[in-house]
Amino acid sequence: EAGSCTDWAASGGSGSALAPCRFALYFCACGLDTDTGLEPDELSGENLEQSPLKRTFKSKVLCHYPENVDWNPFDQDAVSMLCMPKGLTFCTQRDRRDPWFHSFLITREDGSRTYGFVLTFYEEVTSPQICSAMQTLQQMHHAEHATSDTSPSSSSSSSMDSGSCGDCAGTLYDASRDTLYVSKALCLITPMPFMHACRRFLTQLHRAIASPQAPPLPLESYIHNVLYEVPHPPPGRSLKFHGVYEPIVCQRPGPGELPLADFPLGEAFCLLGVENLVQVFTCVLLEMQVLLFSQDYQRLMVVAEGITTLLFPFQWQHVYVPILPASLLHFLDAPVPYLMGLQSKEGTDRSKLELPQEANLCFVDIDHHCVELPEDFPQFPNKTELIQELTDVLRSFGFSPEGGAVTVPRSPAGAGPGPRLKGSALKELADDRRNGNLSADDLAALELLQRNPALAQRAGVTDSEDEAGGRGSEVDAEELRNAKLNVQLREVFAGRFATMFADYESFVIQSAPDLESWVTNREQMHNFDKASFLSDQAEPFLPFLSHFIETQMFATFVDNKIMSQWEEKEPLLRVFDGRIEKARLYNIRAPSLRSSAYQRCTVLRESAQAIEQRLLKIDHTAIHPHLLDMKIGQGRFQQGFFPKLQADVLSSPPTSNNRWSSRPATAQRRNDRNRHQCELGLDNSLKEKYLQEARTLGKAVRQQPKLSDLSPAVIAQTNWKFVEGLLKECRLKTKRMLVEKMGREAVELGHGEVNITGLEENTLIASLCDLLERIWSHGLQVKQGKSALWSHMLHYQAREERLELQAESPVSSGPERRKSDPSPGLSTLPVSLIQDMRCVLPNISEIKTDVGRSRAWIRLSLEKKLLSQHLKQLLSNHSLTKKLYKRYAFLRCEEEREQFLFHLLSLNAVDYFCFTGVFTTINIPYRAVIVPIKKLSNAMTTSNPWVCVSGELGDSGVMQIPKNVLEMTFECQNLGKMTTVQLGHDNSGLLAKWLVDCVMVRNEITGHTYKFPCGRWLGKGVDDGSLERVLIGELMVPCTDEEAGRGSKTPPLQRSPNQTRRISMSSLSSRGNKPTSAQIQEVVGEAVNNIIKHFHKPEKERGILTVLLCGESGLVSVLEQFFHHGFRSARLFQKSVFIWDFVEKAVMYMESTDQMGDLQETPEPRGLSSETFCRYVSGINSAPRSIGKDGKFQLLVCLGARDRLLSDWLPLLAECPVITRMYEDVAMLRDRTTVSALVGVLQTLHDFPITLETSLVKGVDL
Repeated sequence: EAGSCTDWAASGGSGSALAPCRFALYFCACGLDTDTGLEPDELSGENLEQSPLKRTFKSKVLCHYPENVDWNPFDQDAVSMLCMPKGLTFCTQRDRRDPWFHSFLITREDGSRTYGFVLTFYEEVTSPQICSAMQTLQQMHHAEHATSDTSPSSSSSSSMDSGSCGDCAGTLYDASRDTLYVSKALCLITPMPFMHACRRFLTQLHRAIASPQAPPLPLESYIHNVLYEVPHPPPGRSLKFHGVYEPIVCQRPGPGELPLADFPLGEAFCLLGVENLVQVFTCVLLEMQVLLFSQDYQRLMVVAEGITTLLFPFQWQHVYVPILPASLLHFLDAPVPYLMGLQSKEGTDRSKLELPQEANLCFVDIDHHCVELPEDFPQFPNKTELIQELTDVLRSFGFSPEGGAVTVPRSPAGAGPGPRLKGSALKELADDRRNGNLSADDLAALELLQRNPALAQRAGVTDSEDEAGGRGSEVDAEELRNAKLNVQLREVFAGRFATMFADYESFVIQSAPDLESWVTNREQMHNFDKASFLSDQAEPFLPFLSHFIETQMFATFVDNKIMSQWEEKEPLLRVFDGRIEKARLYNIRAPSLRSSAYQRCTVLRESAQAIEQRLLKIDHTAIHPHLLDMKIGQGRFQQGFFPKLQADVLSSPPTSNNRWSSRPATAQRRNDRNRHQCELGLDNSLKEKYLQEARTLGKAVRQQPKLSDLSPAVIAQTNWKFVEGLLKECRLKTKRMLVEKMGREAVELGHGEVNITGLEENTLIASLCDLLERIWSHGLQVKQGKSALWSHMLHYQAREERLELQAESPVSSGPERRKSDPSPGLSTLPVSLIQDMRCVLPNISEIKTDVGRSRAWIRLSLEKKLLSQHLKQLLSNHSLTKKLYKRYAFLRCEEEREQFLFHLLSLNAVDYFCFTGVFTTINIPYRAVIVPIKKLSNAMTTSNPWVCVSGELGDSGVMQIPKNVLEMTFECQNLGKMTTVQLGHDNSGLLAKWLVDCVMVRNEITGHTYKFPCGRWLGKGVDDGSLERVLIGELMVPCTDEEAGRGSKTPPLQRSPNQTRRISMSSLSSRGNKPTSAQIQEVVGEAVNNIIKHFHKPEKERGILTVLLCGESGLVSVLEQFFHHGFRSARLFQKSVFIWDFVEKAVMYMESTDQMGDLQETPEPRGLSSETFCRYVSGINSAPRSIGKDGKFQLLVCLGARDRLLSDWLPLLAECPVITRMYEDVAMLRDRTTVSALVGVLQTLHDFPITLETSLVKGVDL
């Protein structure tokens, strides 16, 4: 097929209607416009103190062809800015003048990308006006510095140091002696990133300019050919087209392969090192702000494109500017995720770089091979194994996996790929001649070269078989190696995602009946069952996945999946789904069996082979460049100068007499036909409208910088869009946090998913912290420290403290409101922003940074339900806000700010423990108050009381309470949510009885107050004779005065059960309302059910098991009711009888029958159960604790539940003859059916590992 150009080739040449099939859209040249002269480029921020040769000047687009392509209009400002991001640079004959290559891309508003490839070289300045202007600037500069040299000012010394004056001959220009050169850029703009092909084409074009001989054809022929006669290769095929001297090959992946990516990934890995690149890749996946930093524009592009290429099947959804021109530096202020590249000036130090926000920034210094990562970000799953696999792939291609060791054969900085791309053998031209694929001019050139070996040598074309073969194959080998390495590295990442999301379809919620209703309700709908998906993942993957499934790129991926019901699948999704389907066929596994075992990629060899075959066996050859119908004498060849091209032949495609253009484009026609068929029977305009809306969903936040218009009005409009985006993001985040936290209640109201895991809650809070940092860094006047929020708070604190010193009164942090505690005996805690800042600073030594302090403060304020109030207080100082922020900043848009605070206020509706639960190792001050029943005279006791407070994270240890003191403070490591208090005394002195109503304990940092009800005596010979009680806690609901006035109290997330006073037999009989047997059976079932539900929840969501066992309506409480039913109340002198008395009598009976059984021939078959029961009861009785009879019963039930013995013990007690003396006939314990039903209920607990808190079983070793 070497000579044939099939139908599809024609589509490249038949006008702009078919432009999408063309290889290149535009060719342009940028440089010095001699008509407008030298204009300083103020926007690039260059120092005017520098020598004129070192300054930058404005560049212009000198010409571009064609004039316009309908579907992709030429953006003159953007192209000029990106072709020469530094502007024009000048030099003299003394400087190195190597050409250099770089790429850029322009992202349009719909997210589609256009690529630019630029070769920049130096051209001699022939305009006398420009030379004299430069001479004048030089003299002015010299005169200024001569005068400033006399005064020893710092400016002159620094300018001398920088070599801008004095003896530094390299920076001087003398028109009489020196030749002046200026940079000029040649650029190809293409719809697809064929980097290697464009680089080779431009390099050959430059060789033709630099060569002493004119090229075989005028340059217009080659440019016209690449613009109008070279098509895209079809999917899965390769294409050869011709540059000025040599053929150029490019290839395109097939429909099932990874999409085209031509930037050398191996180079990106070598620049950063494998581990660094994986870390940056993770930051991009989690949609953080990523800033690349390098002197070399091409490096910025290689790393940016490399990383976004690896995202398959996901796509970056936010601001993407791999080369940020100096004039757009204000865009670093964007309060949205971005991936941008910033060119570092020579000698610029990272420390001098003023970045508006760094709280969530990943800073990548490419030239120094180092990465600064944001705090607290999760690692990519199986990171170590992934790095090892990537390292193996790189080594197999001879690359070094450590950052900085660029073994990639790179051209010297600025040299471009010139020397390596020479060496097209005459054999190739001879082949083309045999295939009839050479024009008359080419034939003439071939004959000339064959006759004149010296000329061939100079043109880099040689007849010597070995040299030609060697050189040609070197180029091909390197390109082939890059292509194979690229695809293998990408396959490794694609394989990781295919493993992680193999079953993602099972969790996509297809809830909308049609496209219209889906688009209309998109924001309210949950499209992905996140909780179920996470519960199905391996534990080590969760920190990363819980963050990742909250990103915009994942949401868009799921949206694309849902939209594929109504339109053709998005290409990346189609490839990804195809791979998952294929993996299922080869590897059938149960979706529920998740393992974190690493699976290496199995398709590396075949993916590389596919590319190798395409590059070595050319599928198609494009039309050769040929003579055009040009005016004679124009654009004469002059060595070293890019000629003025003839616009008329380049601005329009070939006419119909071209032998290819008359053929119809079959592929295009086929696509049109398909599109037409699928639109039949549909209201096309309506469907298209909805699809368009659907595609733009979620992209509201994406705000690409407009390179073309930098007027203040456009910048203001951009910032306004940011403000709107931030407010919308805040609304969605707070709503999500509320809905998730409210759980089932919210689901019944029609919102979202059922439950939230502790992991998801943490992810949502981290995401809120990030949002607040972005809001606070938007529009900052001067940045101080990495956290804008903490910096603002420090300013506020300093002002308040100054006011305090002036007034010599305590810091008035706004009106200091106090939370009125519903707790008797506890003084109220002050509500103060500064107080909470002070809580964060000294207590948390593990936090070393401002970002960490700010996040801790946000968590603390959220837990205290004061976030909105504190931020309102912070922003109430308007003069401070004005001083710190520009007018357009979010915090100075009053209406939006009020709405933002209102959204945050809504979070007060739910309880968070996001501070207590995260900073588990810090020391926290607590305050405890013992509340006696004051009506009774024995409010104070002569004995020595003690207390021990326990929580989910540990206990305080036993602390003696000073005599006659009811309130004490103590400090210990964070207890977490408090669960129990052990309270007791040593029974010494005359008044050794103590009647306690409750114990209150408060966390002095978070203000959480727990009430531990008691209502019982402690003392020998009173109540049940207990000297120690274990009390179960209940979180009290704080209530500010304002809320009390409104009378709206929010029920807490989980009311810890209220411990009712243990009811002795006599008090129960004195009450009229005894529970019926049906009621008792119901509460027993409910108590057991609650324990089962507890274990069915993911571990991080479970409440406190102690509450379910010993709290109000807990297992102990309901079994007490069961045993009290029908308990005989008539006793001599009305002395209280307790269930434990019955238990002890039963044990005495069993032990006596056991002794009798030893004398009998056949012992009781139930010996083992009764022996265990007796052992447990005597173990509890002989324990060193004085816990009283009810306490002993509680302990027996808890141990029985833990050791799965309750269901064995119950029949023993029911069949014990003692029962007839102590229970009436109607007692539930005497009804066999009821007892066997209860045994059945209790047996359901056998499946679960019940562990008991230390405070319950202290001193009992069973």
